[in-house]
Amino acid sequence: MNTSPAPTYAQRLLEESGLTSSHEPIDVMLVSILLEEHYRLSGRLGRLATEKDDTFRLSTDPRNYLVKVSPPDEVEAVVALQTAAMRYLETAAAHLPVQRVKLTSDGDDHVTIRLNDGRTRILRVFGFVEGQVLADANPDTERLSRAGEMLGLIDVALRPFTHPADRRGLAWDLRHFHRLTELVEHTPSPEHRQLAQSVFRLFGENVVPRLSDLETQVIHGDFSPYNIVVDPLSDHFVTGVIDFGDTVRSAVIFDPAVPMANLLGRTPDHPWRVACAFAAGYQRKRPIRASELPLLPVAALARLTLRALITNWRAERTPERREYLLDHAKDDWINIERSLTVSLDDVVAHLREARHGYS
Repeated sequence: MNTSPAPTYAQRLLEESGLTSSHEPIDVMLVSILLEEHYRLSGRLGRLATEKDDTFRLSTDPRNYLVKVSPPDEVEAVVALQTAAMRYLETAAAHLPVQRVKLTSDGDDHVTIRLNDGRTRILRVFGFVEGQVLADANPDTERLSRAGEMLGLIDVALRPFTHPADRRGLAWDLRHFHRLTELVEHTPSPEHRQLAQSVFRLFGENVVPRLSDLETQVIHGDFSPYNIVVDPLSDHFVTGVIDFGDTVRSAVIFDPAVPMANLLGRTPDHPWRVACAFAAGYQRKRPIRASELPLLPVAALARLTLRALITNWRAERTPERREYLLDHAKDDWINIERSLTVSLDDVVAHLREARHGYS
């Protein structure tokens, strides 16, 4: 008789998101064989650090590619959603610098790998976007506004897009945030737990009552500084948009909340300044409903808190990725604390002023 307790909502969601298990890295030789067989590609494969899948840079003559192999516990339909969104944008908005999907020699957009234990993994190849990621740049507010415009353009283009798996369960989707309070238990610092509880309270009071009537569509879901390739010398600034791994149908305001969360605290004396600059650019291309704008700062705080909580939780469970995970979230609690010292009413007033300036 199985006496183990039933999994909680958070546990089920984390599992569905592919965050609860680790796997043996895929054999590089197998990847090389599949690339040769299905793509007629050969070259040097270099493994790259990523959150959960196996990712490689394939160096060939004359160009480079990004090769991704999904985790064995990621549902095939979810991988198909990610690929479909990218291919849709390639057709519907060809002018946007979204990473391109390379097809196999037979015209397929992926290769299915069947493991000995019956599970499957999906291999895909993309064009490698050369350049500096935003996380390694030091842009001024005007450049950050340009980055916001790019996400706005992507969301405008994605408005009509649908897919059978776009309502997937995803822990990173903020519509679930208020149901993940048990993650606080995995945060060792009492001060950090208190910060998290403050953000959960803000989200519960302001966002949760509105969840059912927020404007929704398929969104990128992870427009973070690590997924934006930039050229500081280019007038467009953003030269590449990568990683559609968190694509999902959710509230529109949750999409700009992701980069805003990553930008909080960059200027300690004015912790919301650069995040608001990004939001101003976003709204130039994809205006946020006036009634929803006050929820955007709360959503940004929730996203940053969620990353800090999940990072600590995952670092305990997957020591092989601990360094990668903690490096991406090393300043999160400091930035949450700084941002909470500012009146959110003042932040909303600033966002409204920027919106009024181009409405």
